[in-house]
Amino acid sequence: MQREAPALVVFVAPQGESGARVHMLTEADGLVRALAYGGASRAGRALWQPGNVVKARLTQRGEGAPIRVSGELLYGCAARILDMPLALAMMQSVCVLADATLPEGEPCPAFFGATLKLLSFIGYSPDVAEQTGLPNYIEWELALLDVLGFGLDLSACAVTGQTQDLAYVSPRTGRAVSVAGAGEWKDRLLPLPAFLRDPAQEGSWAEWRAGLQLSGHFLARDAFGQRHLPLPAARQRLLARLEKLQAHTNQP
Repeated sequence: MQREAPALVVFVAPQGESGARVHMLTEADGLVRALAYGGASRAGRALWQPGNVVKARLTQRGEGAPIRVSGELLYGCAARILDMPLALAMMQSVCVLADATLPEGEPCPAFFGATLKLLSFIGYSPDVAEQTGLPNYIEWELALLDVLGFGLDLSACAVTGQTQDLAYVSPRTGRAVSVAGAGEWKDRLLPLPAFLRDPAQEGSWAEWRAGLQLSGHFLARDAFGQRHLPLPAARQRLLARLEKLQAHTNQP
């Protein structure tokens, strides 16, 4: 087997003296795990970094044999945002969540495109991403839940069927609930931030935090809890970074 395709690097670890284990997200094959010979060299370390988009050349000598990969850099995200802590935290969380949750070898073309779009936005506009990029990131987490089969239904109230005044999400079913439908149970529901109801709204620090807590609840329960795993540390650091910046700016 030989093929060539754009790939997003999501995980890298040393393998032997000079090689590296590389996990990549691709359009046609979903998550791919491969060996990069020379991946631990200076040039290899620069190429095989989480967040980088590479032109990957994949070869496999036979069924069951390890996949080998070589490549060239198409777009480097991490190097552009090293001094941007929130943008860097978003990028790291994207890579870790994709690597930890997506099944190996299953195509996900739409999600692959959405992931590249998010990382391109973060890398090319890190100043903007630091200020207003979290809604894009939270939408990506909701897309991840959908790909995994745990998508939320935010289209209409689960109780009344109405599409207006949606303000909550059931933590059990993942369906939206309106103000009228919530009634006396509203304290048991998760807030639905306004920017998830209306893409024209950028939201506030408090709403972004609520958005991360919303998607995080279902990631923790469905994507990781079923395997008795906690949310990855990179995802937890992202929420902590947001809370620190919110406190620093004294914004609600």
